Amino acid sequence: MAHKTQEQPEIYGVMAEFATPTDLVRAARRAREAGYRHVDAFSPYPIEELNEAIGIRRTRLPVLILFGGLLGTLTGYLLQYYTSAIDYPINVGGRPFNSWPAFVPITFELTVLFAAFSAVFGMLGRNGLPRPYHPVFNVPRFELASRDRFFLLIEATDPKFDREETAGFLAGLNAQEVSEVEP
Repeated sequence: MAHKTQEQPEIYGVMAEFATPTDLVRAARRAREAGYRHVDAFSPYPIEELNEAIGIRRTRLPVLILFGGLLGTLTGYLLQYYTSAIDYPINVGGRPFNSWPAFVPITFELTVLFAAFSAVFGMLGRNGLPRPYHPVFNVPRFELASRDRFFLLIEATDPKFDREETAGFLAGLNAQEVSEVEP
């Protein structure tokens, strides 16, 4: 007779609840020092030290915005150059077909427009938005994250993640409650 082992259901991660921002930052630092890399934190307001504690790097969004602005500049200038010097050249008052001073306002406006669209769509894309659902919403006490509680999540995709070990680690960080996050 073969003995079957009971497999545990798949989870998204393990989340710990903390009462103060100081406890959350301390726990995030300890998790980072312990080798956890897929860590996220939730707070009712921004905590300056938290980004460094969980290892968030600076964003590459400014580079994307720069390229968007440069694309807008090229688009604005080349569109005007093509229409007035190549496609439909009209000599008005002896001005040259490539009258770049007349092209400056449109070129500037398209630079700003393309940079703004790059910023908005780049931010949405890099943040994974819109995201109407996230697994942490399955934890009943998570609704307190918008009021007065602080949460630290270690995702199951972390290379060091072990269900029991990670839950025990978070419980040892002075957490008020440790919950498994269902997908």
